[in-house]
Amino acid sequence: LLMKNKKNLKVSIVMGSQSDYKTMKFAEKILKTIGIKFETRIISAHRTPKRMYDFARTISKNKIGVIIAGAGGSAHLPGMLAALTSVPVFGVPIESKKLKGIDSLLSIVQMPKGVPVGTLAIGENGATNSGLLAASVLANNDPLIKKRLDKWRLSQTKSVKNYPK
Repeated sequence: LLMKNKKNLKVSIVMGSQSDYKTMKFAEKILKTIGIKFETRIISAHRTPKRMYDFARTISKNKIGVIIAGAGGSAHLPGMLAALTSVPVFGVPIESKKLKGIDSLLSIVQMPKGVPVGTLAIGENGATNSGLLAASVLANNDPLIKKRLDKWRLSQTKSVKNYPK
């Protein structure tokens, strides 16, 4: 599905369940800060497979340029979406109770050859960085996003003190 107009694309943040939102809200926060359009939805690869397929079928029509998929446990959502689209998919492993998110991380990162998922760190850091990575991808074709992302990065640099107090 090729998109002729690569400007004005949005990011779709999807997650397997409501409980994942406490992590994925950090992706929203960074996209809001940089001024990138996004949508946030719950799509479970296991409990709502039809919803997942319907979502994947409408990616081009809905002008989605990047998908950020948060998932825990067996964490199949990012990989399934990557199998159904050529839009970049970034997977955020959600910290699980039993294995602290290592299960989620390994599930997302160990994709078969030919179905890539960009995998981030477990939890809040991964969610935040997924928003920044999505911004970087969209900035390649949108000078306004590039300018805002550069401004955000400069503010990060300026926030680091030269000397400890």
